Amino acid sequence: MILLMKRLLTALLLPLTLVLAACGSSGATDLSAADFSAKIAESGVVILDVRSADEFAAGHISGAINIDVEGLQFDSGIATLDKNATYAVYCHSGRRSKIAVGKMADAGFTKLFNLTSGIADWQSQGYPVVTA
Repeated sequence: MILLMKRLLTALLLPLTLVLAACGSSGATDLSAADFSAKIAESGVVILDVRSADEFAAGHISGAINIDVEGLQFDSGIATLDKNATYAVYCHSGRRSKIAVGKMADAGFTKLFNLTSGIADWQSQGYPVVTA
């Protein structure tokens, strides 16, 4: 009887767990500022800043390209990118970059890394930014 109840419970919970895990996935690996720094030091990694142009001009990670996730051109902007490349994506706090990597994953990008707490945390950890 107990074995039957365990099997029934497992049969009910496993699909629910899979659905909830899929809903929470952005398609990206979240990285701390230190891990993000190591990732962008790797050869071929494209750094993508998804903040507004004004935020980008005020200070961004060296070598980053800017495509505003809240702008009208985000979808067409990422459509020009190589889907096989590795992307390190960030915004101010991590909210917009999470949205961006979700959209990129939906568009077929597979090598995505997200700066979890954004450039605010990056700067608070003492990592440098440049201005345009």
